[in-house]
Amino acid sequence: MDALGGAPGVFSARWAGPGADDRKNREKLLSELRSVSGGRRAARFVCCIALAFPDGRTETFFGRVEGTIGFEPRGENGFGYDPVFIPDGPEGHARTFAEMAGEEKDALSHRGRALRSLKNYLAGMVGSPAHSR
Repeated sequence: MDALGGAPGVFSARWAGPGADDRKNREKLLSELRSVSGGRRAARFVCCIALAFPDGRTETFFGRVEGTIGFEPRGENGFGYDPVFIPDGPEGHARTFAEMAGEEKDALSHRGRALRSLKNYLAGMVGSPAHSR
């Protein structure tokens, strides 16, 4: 989160402390942002998937989605920060991830993007000459 110097970052699941749940994490986020204007609430979700081969090679696949943090939780779908995260997009999304159907969220999400990248990589491997050995 830009206004919070990158927090919660990789600690997002544990940000509100040991044993905190998604609701507590969202409450802490909204509390930290209570005096931050809409134009300064930029945020992003990032996913990295690593594929390790027996020979020691690794490949990494990233997905990223930019957006903003809303002022209150909205929606019943998803988990984590989905009820407060509004993704950017050409349509100018006004809904949180939690207000979207699963298929719609998957098309936009960081995890969906990383998984599609991995899928394309694996599909290329299946058709490669090295795979047929």
